[in-house]
Amino acid sequence: MEEEFGLVDPLTRELRPDIHEVLPDAESLVRGDEVSTELQQSQIEIGTPVCRTLSEVRDELRRLRSRVAAAADAHGLAVLAAGSHPKANGPGRQITDKSTYEELGQRYAHLADEQLVFGCHVHVGVLDRELAIAAMGHLRPWLAPLLALTVSSPYWDGTDTGYASYRTEVFGRWPTAGPPELFRDRREFDDVVAQLLATGSIDDPARIYWDVRPSARFETLELRVADVCTSLDDAVLVAGLAGALVRTGVRLAETGRPPSAVRPEVMRAARWRAARYGLSADLIDPEARRSAPAGEVIARLLDFLGVALDEWGEREHVTQLTERVLARGTSAQRQRDVYARRGSLDDVVDWILAETARA
Repeated sequence: MEEEFGLVDPLTRELRPDIHEVLPDAESLVRGDEVSTELQQSQIEIGTPVCRTLSEVRDELRRLRSRVAAAADAHGLAVLAAGSHPKANGPGRQITDKSTYEELGQRYAHLADEQLVFGCHVHVGVLDRELAIAAMGHLRPWLAPLLALTVSSPYWDGTDTGYASYRTEVFGRWPTAGPPELFRDRREFDDVVAQLLATGSIDDPARIYWDVRPSARFETLELRVADVCTSLDDAVLVAGLAGALVRTGVRLAETGRPPSAVRPEVMRAARWRAARYGLSADLIDPEARRSAPAGEVIARLLDFLGVALDEWGEREHVTQLTERVLARGTSAQRQRDVYARRGSLDDVVDWILAETARA
């Protein structure tokens, strides 16, 4: 599991492009490559080791969040876990001086400059590359409900965007972002990657930023649709749902059942609806192809994952975490609740920092 955080000055509440000061201290507190740079110098990323239970996920995320926070604190900074910084502006936007990031900046210009957003990525191991593509086809219709549960970026550049996940809209501007198409097999997927490389559309397979993709580095399916979660419980929920989605996709693929052929237009509409409203309005039911109350769609998601969750032994855990989000609201809703009290974005930043630190 990978999480991207912002480096924030807790006094000014502004992002600080101080990754090169914080990273050495963070690296000294963790193992191997569990912490790394990201596109912007005001970002830092953690990556857990392989976890087999949600209890392991919780323990590893708590350990890494707390140690990165300690490294940031040593430099008078704090870490922020939200899809966007509520007041993000110019000073925090500096591309990291690393060749891969500098090349992205040159290729994508202002598009790269504005990518001051923070996501959560979950890798789930699938050693059979053919099976991974088949499984991806089964789970792709359920990515939008997963996003709806994790929305945490309602504010952008000091403004309430009206979206629950404005990060989705910002990140969706990459030419290779968004929901993936259906692929018949691994050969078709590999052919698409080869065409993108041959046409100069990407310079590396890792530049495919779909909401779910076969990882370019590991034998995994990588789910990338979620905002980074403010609360540790919500991050654990993302891991649980992602793991069950891949397990379900693999099981259905192994039975030879064809994936649901949801039209790409409907997939994009479902993703937009989840980003716009989170859980506060109807979502699109990917099986019935209709709008339905968010709670009903989430219940259908849990039903879809039921067998996998039972086999994994995590049904009760995931159900409890889901019900908690439905009852208390997403991070986006909670941020707006904080703002409504005094009309202060500083209060919102303070709440995010405090909630992040609760790990």
